[in-house]
Amino acid sequence: MWVEKAKRVLTALAGAASMLGGTTASAEYGLNLHRGVTPISHEAYDLHMLIFWVCVAIGVVVFGAMFISIIRHRKSRGHQPAQFHESTTVEIIWTTIPFLILVGMAIPATKALVAMEDTRNSDLSIKVTGYQWKWGYDYIDSGVSFISSLATPRDQIENTAEKGEHYLLEVDKPLVVPVNKKVRLLITSNDVIHAWWVPQLGMKKDAIPGFVNEMWFRIDTEGTYRGQCAELCGKDHGFMPIVVVAKNEQDYNQWLAAQKAASDADAAAAGRDWSKAELMARGEKVYKANCAACHQAGGTGVPGAFPALKGSAVATGPKADHLKLVMNGRPGTAMAAFGGQLNDIEIAAVVTYERNAWGNDTGDMVQPSEVKAAR
Repeated sequence: MWVEKAKRVLTALAGAASMLGGTTASAEYGLNLHRGVTPISHEAYDLHMLIFWVCVAIGVVVFGAMFISIIRHRKSRGHQPAQFHESTTVEIIWTTIPFLILVGMAIPATKALVAMEDTRNSDLSIKVTGYQWKWGYDYIDSGVSFISSLATPRDQIENTAEKGEHYLLEVDKPLVVPVNKKVRLLITSNDVIHAWWVPQLGMKKDAIPGFVNEMWFRIDTEGTYRGQCAELCGKDHGFMPIVVVAKNEQDYNQWLAAQKAASDADAAAAGRDWSKAELMARGEKVYKANCAACHQAGGTGVPGAFPALKGSAVATGPKADHLKLVMNGRPGTAMAAFGGQLNDIEIAAVVTYERNAWGNDTGDMVQPSEVKAAR
């Protein structure tokens, strides 16, 4: 048995030696930080490694001196304990050295903290709003706005299908930014406290109702970077991912132009009457992205927590009351106000869908013009 224990100890020591013997780019190890893809994340990683090696050096010196003293001055070798009570010189030394070490550590740490909070001279400003349980993005300089919701299919969440590669870390509309540009985020919340966190960007900020926090990043490399809400914000806290896609400037400008064109098309389409088939098709997509988490895909709700829409008094009652509830929410409950999250077409479509899906069959339709008038 002792042989097996010895093997386990030696294996653990070999793993530790391998980790300590690696280069500072050892972020691949599960126990270390990610180096990230932004200057701030690089600075945080380098600072972390600097302090780590300072601590290693202190540990080697302190424990080395202790073990050498224990071995060389043990009683079995005939050593007698020294008799002294105080030494002003020693006290000055063991006070001065730690003080100098702390000052030396504080200088780069302070520099990094100041850099993290410096949002001046940004190339792009984006307002980020946390909702239960999705993120809203407003590109302040270009007028593009959208809601980013979880895109993982419900059958994966309910364990009726195999989990995808990015399970619970995929969205329908990612935040798209250009590389090598300073992006300033203005972060707030519409309901409860959330936190916007993408590990590879090296920053995290709380989204607090009634307050605006700031953070910034500059991504060095094109790619897709994933994160999550990092505050316990309610029942679907774990279903609130963040996806950031960094593109080169040309691709970013093309994406931005496409977003503006889609927004203009929606604005134009809101002025016409939609057919029931069009409203039902659009409404199903809006429902799956915004409503299915609570009311379930089949409109059955969750007994004791979230009411069913199938055959409910809301979905089969007066159309105006249904529309008002979707737009304004219900205070004191998890029913959010979607008037500020969805456009006229999306609200008209989802109300139409709820009133005609799952056997409700009211035959009612809500046109975007009716939503505009209700606003």
